[in-house]
Amino acid sequence: MKRPVVTSFTRFTRRHALLALSATALAPAQAQDIVEAPAPMRFPRDHGAHLDARTEWWYITGQLQAPSLKAPVGFQITFFRSRVEPAQGNPSAMAAKHLIMAHVALSDPTAQRQWHEQRLARAGLGLSEVSTEDTAVHLRDWSLSRQNAAEGSRYTARIQAQAFGLDLSLTSTQRVLLQGDEGISRKGPQAGHFSHYYSQPQLAVQGQLTRKDSATQQPLAVTGRAWLDHEWSDAYLPQGAAGWDWIGMNLQNGSALMAFRMRRADGSTLWAGGTFRAPGRAAQTFPAGEVHFKPGRTWQSPATGARYPVQWSVETPAGRFEVRARFDAQELDAHQSTGTVYWEGLSALLDAQGREVGSGYLEMTGYAGTLSL
Repeated sequence: MKRPVVTSFTRFTRRHALLALSATALAPAQAQDIVEAPAPMRFPRDHGAHLDARTEWWYITGQLQAPSLKAPVGFQITFFRSRVEPAQGNPSAMAAKHLIMAHVALSDPTAQRQWHEQRLARAGLGLSEVSTEDTAVHLRDWSLSRQNAAEGSRYTARIQAQAFGLDLSLTSTQRVLLQGDEGISRKGPQAGHFSHYYSQPQLAVQGQLTRKDSATQQPLAVTGRAWLDHEWSDAYLPQGAAGWDWIGMNLQNGSALMAFRMRRADGSTLWAGGTFRAPGRAAQTFPAGEVHFKPGRTWQSPATGARYPVQWSVETPAGRFEVRARFDAQELDAHQSTGTVYWEGLSALLDAQGREVGSGYLEMTGYAGTLSL
């Protein structure tokens, strides 16, 4: 597969993007920049974009299965929106007031290989748009949208990448999971560092997967489970944070587990949090001091030299778990869009007795250099 390239629209080049990003607040923001109390979440409005926030993303990870597949494959679909502050007062329709970026990936444990691609464009001109009323974002022919369904939401994701295609319907089986304190997720010791954050765990997936490296290149009917996160923030990274470690896991019994830690450059924990919800029960929110990530086996990327713990012990008030990558080589080089390198991969969740109890995704940022959003 060719190295991923940025799709450029009109005459908006990667150089323009980097100039815009360097001018806006992408480094860790000061907590005192937050001057308004966060408002409670309201749906469907909060499924849509929040253009006054500096950073926002809609993030889907999951696994797909079919009788012809030897093992489930993992997929990631992420749309990012970044507000470009210096352009906000520019009356020109050509002004890059918001950048829309997207990452997609397919992880195949049988082949021990991940395919990933990325895109970037300014919002507007019909080529890249987000809606403030509901989830509706597209970047050329990559799109994610939401409609009302009996259980709450039905998302449609359509991706045509160079190496694969996805045409998926993802339907709620549970109510929205508000992370943190009613959707306010603290990210550091100062109260001003937080994100608005909710999840849609245990999404039932059906649709089609096209593998463009296959002999027939015919769409394959697939089913599966997925996890969606929607976050927006003005001050996501606290001072002293080099990156974060995060898991979003759908358990076999219908439970949902999210845990994260903000990590210093020396590997120590700056802040942590998480949530566990059993079927039909209220969510259990984890205090920062009661979530502990302990790294295990590591893998070194031959491309970047970064070392990633691909096995973790995660202790929470809901129990102790082990997270194991389904395979090691799941690093994404997104220098040409968000400017980051991170590890994002399909992983198994084991209980304290070593039994596999769930599956989901592990994300690790800041290992190939201190993260700047």
